[in-house]
Amino acid sequence: MIYIFFFLLSFGLTYIIKQHAIKNSLVAEITERSSHTVPTPHGGGIAIVITWFAGLTYLFYNDTIEHSLYYALMTGVIISVVSYLDDLFELSAKIRLITQSIVAITGLYFLGGFETLDLFFLQIDNQIITNVFAFLMIIWFINLYNFLDGIDGYAGSEAIFLAIAGFLLFGDNHFIVLSVSVLGFLIWNWHKAKIFMGDVGSTLLGYNIAIFTLYYANQEAMNFWTWIILFGLFWFDATLTLLRRYRNKEKLSQAHKKHAYQRLNQSGWAHDKVVKTSILVNGILLGIVYISINNLPLGLLTAFGLLYTIVKTIDRITLKNE
Repeated sequence: MIYIFFFLLSFGLTYIIKQHAIKNSLVAEITERSSHTVPTPHGGGIAIVITWFAGLTYLFYNDTIEHSLYYALMTGVIISVVSYLDDLFELSAKIRLITQSIVAITGLYFLGGFETLDLFFLQIDNQIITNVFAFLMIIWFINLYNFLDGIDGYAGSEAIFLAIAGFLLFGDNHFIVLSVSVLGFLIWNWHKAKIFMGDVGSTLLGYNIAIFTLYYANQEAMNFWTWIILFGLFWFDATLTLLRRYRNKEKLSQAHKKHAYQRLNQSGWAHDKVVKTSILVNGILLGIVYISINNLPLGLLTAFGLLYTIVKTIDRITLKNE
């Protein structure tokens, strides 16, 4: 029953935020990087943030979430607040990076650090190496999730998929809280979106996924690769696009529309078609995890092969439409 309440809270808050944004002209304007054609209210991620932290606190006081994980996830309040200010006032990249660094260090502190990075053929236990890696991973996850929040329903559906997958694999209630917190917003964000998430929501979701990855990897080192496979659709697209732009000597800080999902949209695919296809791909990734649970190296190679094939297919589709 409590989860229904949290869903309704997110749903109702999103509506209130939408109306407030319309009344006060707080809308996302059309830019070169935009995948939408109509100015649309933003800041809907606030509903996710409020519901998520309220739900986490409920679990904490009912002793159904480990305290270290609770404090690590609650550190996300910092990035949510700063990201909301960024939505309103466009803060400098330096301020955003400093904030992300503080959040990454604090989250790692509450988790007790990142214990072991198992590379299958090599196990790294050196705490300096593992924690520097974890620090950089948290910052990258925060930013890439923000990069991939560009079309209706895409970032929200990814978060719900990861929450459902996490619950099926690990059975923890915080995944239910995350799914209902995002679902209440997603109903308003589905194509055509009546409100956008904004950085306030996307950066928090990226941070959450990073913390989940590290927390469960500390329980069992191979869980790290489970999350890498599950989150593959987002990180593979963002990382490959970054590498391609670097290879082409493009200015990496410049806004662009070269991610695979954006190129599909530009080639004529409607937002909902792209998102429904992503849901199908995510279902396959979850299937890969289940099938290869005792042989994750094979599962990882299979997932990489699938994702690379998808990107090359998108390359051909977009090339044909140029």
